[in-house]
Amino acid sequence: MVSHEWVVPIAAIEHHVYCPRQCALIHVDGLWLDNVHTVRGERGHRRADSGETRSERGRVVLRAVPLWSEALGLSGRSDAVEVQPDGRVVPVEYKIGRRHGQAADLQLCAQAMCLEEMLGISILEGFLWFSGPRRRVPVAIHADLRRQTARAIEEIRSWMKAQSLPPAVDDARCTQCQLLNICQPSISADPERVGRYMEEIVGCGY
Repeated sequence: MVSHEWVVPIAAIEHHVYCPRQCALIHVDGLWLDNVHTVRGERGHRRADSGETRSERGRVVLRAVPLWSEALGLSGRSDAVEVQPDGRVVPVEYKIGRRHGQAADLQLCAQAMCLEEMLGISILEGFLWFSGPRRRVPVAIHADLRRQTARAIEEIRSWMKAQSLPPAVDDARCTQCQLLNICQPSISADPERVGRYMEEIVGCGY
């Protein structure tokens, strides 16, 4: 069992995979700013956030389902959990736009691992639904994805414990980040520039 002092939010996993510094700014420093991407995401999740339960094509669909794992030290919720006609339980994560890397896969895997612990079952598959192409993509919850997810959780927890920020990446990801003006990656990615800034502007050594 993981100390509840360091419970990792499931939502932090996708932030971390996209950029560890963005994740720490949000989940360690508690900073958040909206941009066009976050606003679109919030609006696109209104149905998923409704908390309603309904039957769709023979499946029971539960929305905004609370999730947790004592073993992994995780908490959060799933956009949707489907109970299939054959009894299989399947998590579904809704994403605005198109697929970018594996960030959403790890977040979905974490949800599956929570459901396994909560219900005492095995989950081998989940789904990602992308609003851009309006496609539902199956994701196999295999051993390698589970290892990647567990590793990401521990990396996030390490920054939470340290109460510090990872170094900035200063690459193409930064132009799309809502925290660009707070992070200032072109400065913070360069320790020498940070030192000169602290000495010249703030008036102290670094």
